[in-house]
This record gives sequence, structure tokens and C-alpha cells, in this order.
Amino acid sequence: MIPRSGLHRRILAAILLPVFGLAAGCHSYHVDTTVENRTGAAIQLLEVDYPSASFGVGSLAAGAAFHYRIQLRSSGPVKVQYTAGDGHPAQIEGPVLAEGQQGQLQIVLLPGGKVDFHPQLTPQP
Repeated sequence: MIPRSGLHRRILAAILLPVFGLAAGCHSYHVDTTVENRTGAAIQLLEVDYPSASFGVGSLAAGAAFHYRIQLRSSGPVKVQYTAGDGHPAQIEGPVLAEGQQGQLQIVLLPGGKVDFHPQLTPQP
């Protein structure tokens, strides 16, 4: 028979070892994304599509910024669409992102349906 204190240690070790193994072996890659509205007017229905998912917001005031953290689970281009203050839709395709990249992506919405992309990402794996 195992002494009671020894049994507690074995149970604790059996629980904690897999947890530590997962924590040491897993890394969650993410890209901190910021969308800035420099169009000069409020925009509506902002949607940012990226490989395997999308995010958005119903409206974004002139001069405002929206922050979102994404995980890249596949590769493909970033696509931005929104309705400008004058009611015209804008659709723009940006840089290609790859699974496993991490860092920052700044998306600046400009007048006339133009967009500047400023990626600061690790090289594609």
C-alpha cells in the first residue's frame, strides 16, 4: 500500500505533468490588427476578411481606431470592405498573410475608397 502523502504526490504529478507539457509545447501565434478611419467621415459596415475568418464593426467614427487580435489558420489575402460616408461601398484586397505569422497589421482607411496596409509580421514560415 502507498502511503497517503505519496499517493497525493503521484496524483498531483499525473495532473500537472500534461498541463506543463502542453504549456511548454504550444505557442499561440497572433496578429494585433488596428483599423484606423482616416476617410474624413464615419463609415458603416466595416468587415475585414483574413485567411479562415473575419471581424468587423457596425460603424467607425472619423478619426477612430478599432483593435482586434487575429490568429492565422491558413494563408491568403486580407480583404477590407465598408460603406463610406457618402454611401458608396469600398472593397480592397491587401497583403497575403500566412499561417504561423505573428506581429502587427495596421490598416488605414483613406478618402476615395483607398486603404494603406502596414504589416510588421514575421516572415512566412
